[in-house]
Amino acid sequence: MKKVLIATFLLATLHTIANPAPAAKQEFYSIRVYQLKDAGQEARVDQYLQSALLPALHRQGITEVGVYKPVGNDTAATRRIYVLIPLKSLEQYTSLAATLTKDARYLSDGKDYLDAPHDNPPYLRMESILLQAFPDMPHHAAPGSLPGTPSEKVYELRSYEGPTEKYFDNKVQMFNAGGEIPLFDRLGFHAVFYASVLAGSHMPNLMYMTSFENMASRDQHWKDFSADSVWKKLVAAPQYQHNVSHVDIVFLHPTAYSDL
Repeated sequence: MKKVLIATFLLATLHTIANPAPAAKQEFYSIRVYQLKDAGQEARVDQYLQSALLPALHRQGITEVGVYKPVGNDTAATRRIYVLIPLKSLEQYTSLAATLTKDARYLSDGKDYLDAPHDNPPYLRMESILLQAFPDMPHHAAPGSLPGTPSEKVYELRSYEGPTEKYFDNKVQMFNAGGEIPLFDRLGFHAVFYASVLAGSHMPNLMYMTSFENMASRDQHWKDFSADSVWKKLVAAPQYQHNVSHVDIVFLHPTAYSDL
């Protein structure tokens, strides 16, 4: 009996080695950036997102959609709203618009936005960015443990551009094989996603979002990050030099109706 159990265990082990568990499927993300001229347009887009788009996406099984506004948005010359839509596949992305047009409730709830006249549009311009999650964080995460109100929480959206495609690939490798993602995780940055931009206005680049209970917490986390011995060794490594040519940082608050 003992020999049979040992043989069974060995066969199971060999099967696992020969057939390793498949890697988690990497998500895709659609980021929409609405540019708005005034509080009136902001209110119209808010109404559309909260009452029409998010409920329609929820009905399609897309249950965690992030909606954010830049810190100081209400005093900015051009206001903005950021919408993060996690998607399971490129097919879901390409079929999204057609699926929405078949949703009668969406068409009704979003009528003011969808049927806006040319001389009274709900926004100035809308930018669309398509991304694919990094292999070492293939699925987004909801930082539900963060204390505080939406107006206190700070979500930091970063965009790192590379001087060439090769340098960009090197920076992506630095996050994954290089160990930058585990470092952020160990230091409690509450990452929402890390992803490569597949289509956008600033390429080649990657984007990622981290979250904090307030700005003071954000500043302390980055202070700890800069002082960490692992980061100092990683950033000094010869193979990871000159792989970022430009950085954009946006500080955001989640809206009261955001899922993430």
